[in-house]
Amino acid sequence: MLKIANHPIYRHFLPDGHRFPMLKYDLLPQQLLYEGTCEPDNFFEPDIPNDKHILAVHDPEYFYDLVNLKIKPKAARKIGFPLSEDLIERERIIADGTIKGCEFALTHGIAMNIAGGTHHAFTNRGEAFCMLNDQAIGARYLQQQGLAQKILIIDLDVHQGNGTAEIFANDPSVFTFSMHGASNYPFKKEQSDLDIALARNTGDIEYLNTLQGVLPELIKRVQPDFLFYLCGVDILTSDKLGTLGMSIDGCKQRDRIVLEVCKENNIPVQCSMGGGYSKDIKVIVEAHANTYRIAQDLFF
Repeated sequence: MLKIANHPIYRHFLPDGHRFPMLKYDLLPQQLLYEGTCEPDNFFEPDIPNDKHILAVHDPEYFYDLVNLKIKPKAARKIGFPLSEDLIERERIIADGTIKGCEFALTHGIAMNIAGGTHHAFTNRGEAFCMLNDQAIGARYLQQQGLAQKILIIDLDVHQGNGTAEIFANDPSVFTFSMHGASNYPFKKEQSDLDIALARNTGDIEYLNTLQGVLPELIKRVQPDFLFYLCGVDILTSDKLGTLGMSIDGCKQRDRIVLEVCKENNIPVQCSMGGGYSKDIKVIVEAHANTYRIAQDLFF
């Protein structure tokens, strides 16, 4: 059974100026249930994880300053949200959704987190609405529990996974691959193990050919026993914060390429949704829903 992390706090903390993009956390599960792609039993509610799992990735001083709302104003401004207890609780619960998703993926082949993809969170700081790096935390959890040794993180959000790259910069046990818009934030990129920066308005054909040309060889080279997939839909041509030119169908084909590789090679995969900021909320929900439809089609 496909297991999906979802929690009411995913959608109930934001200031007024940020409410619209976050409607997807409410509407996406509703759409999946309405159309019959998922049933209530597919969803589970994560909780606050043990601090030790977060501290395996993030510096203690940073983490406890975050929890106690003692982040300095300049650092807080880089995060982008007004800090609050609810916001930090949300971030911790997202991380637990990814941790538990790792366990479900080991059993069922794949698991999803309605939220997550907080790839701009560094070891000792947050940026761009990201405070705790959920997939990095999941990767360390797997390794420390002896559940995986070599991990591949595939980040196909339109923004480079700079925090993830920094966290694993000197760690050969975790391979980071980011394919993103060259002109997108962050304007000062970190160095992933593999970065592919795409020109403005890159469309379906070039994007999919590039991914298809890289991914099978990357799997052979890295030989991961677990894979994280950050499947942001801000690669769409309609995205307000993106610079690429992908269609909804092209985005769907992207997901199929990644998930087919996982299925064919018997690699468990945890998916976090990442970004999506198209003006029309229906476009965001449809693009995200395609990822779940493909997961159900391929794995169950």
